[in-house]
Amino acid sequence: MKRVAAIDCGTNSIRLLIADVNGGGTGAPLNDVVREMRVVRLGQGVDATGELAPEALERTFAASRDYARLIEEHGAGGVRFVATSASRDARNRQVFVDGIRELFGVEPEVVSGDEEAALSFAGASSVLPSRGKDPVLVVDLGGGSTEFVLGDADGVIAAKSVDIGCVRLTERHLRSDPPTAAEIAAAEADVDAAIDLAAQTVPLERSTAVVGVAGSITTITAHALGLERYEPGRIHGATLDLEQISKAATELLEMSREERAKLPYMHPGRVDVIGAGALVWRRILQRLAQGSSIAAATSSEHDILDGIALSIR
Repeated sequence: MKRVAAIDCGTNSIRLLIADVNGGGTGAPLNDVVREMRVVRLGQGVDATGELAPEALERTFAASRDYARLIEEHGAGGVRFVATSASRDARNRQVFVDGIRELFGVEPEVVSGDEEAALSFAGASSVLPSRGKDPVLVVDLGGGSTEFVLGDADGVIAAKSVDIGCVRLTERHLRSDPPTAAEIAAAEADVDAAIDLAAQTVPLERSTAVVGVAGSITTITAHALGLERYEPGRIHGATLDLEQISKAATELLEMSREERAKLPYMHPGRVDVIGAGALVWRRILQRLAQGSSIAAATSSEHDILDGIALSIR
């Protein structure tokens, strides 16, 4: 058994997993030692400016300094730092790369959308019951991008990353509080175009089940379940019918930010963007229901972060 550290730096949050990797025996492939998440909004304004904002970089570096201390404290050997949509898109990403290298002593990997998708599938599938050769669609709904990954017990069949996410669509369209009908329609048009693009690569109609990962989807699940607090144990593996998910997503989308902030399971860093996340997840499931036999969706607390940890050799 070896101890590794995985860092996933996305558009909205930066997350750390320090875990012991099971060397092929029985039981879970990863035994968590530390699992942390900070909302740093690295992707603040990137969609409009094409650059990482200085204040966003400082928030990210501050969280990274804390993570570097935890990695040293817990004696993790292998470290992999993966950065996704915001740092892929930014012209000044070298500032980010240099800062992270200085803090962790490793090169941050600004991975492609396809690799991000494969890591998400590996993380989600590592703790879910195998469906054998029946293709499962994993949807990883992030701050700047969303990954569609179709796979089975043998691995990934097809994957596509598209530029829709809760931060990107909030900044681009959902500026009112709560959003107007016109803003919602414009955002949905972007989502539909992105799904059409994904469907050119990923045969969505072959999906026999769908698994949603990342904070927007797990928060929508918490709302649908009516939780009194955020409970990962109840959220992970929860399978809900599409009507129940759509109702929860619509409620979150139509709430004011003040109303969302009062929800007991809502992370403060997600209050302003969960409406867009709910819109994206609702529309993806509506489209899947039209073209496949999908009637329910499962939430997973395990995602790209677990995939990164499992990839460390």
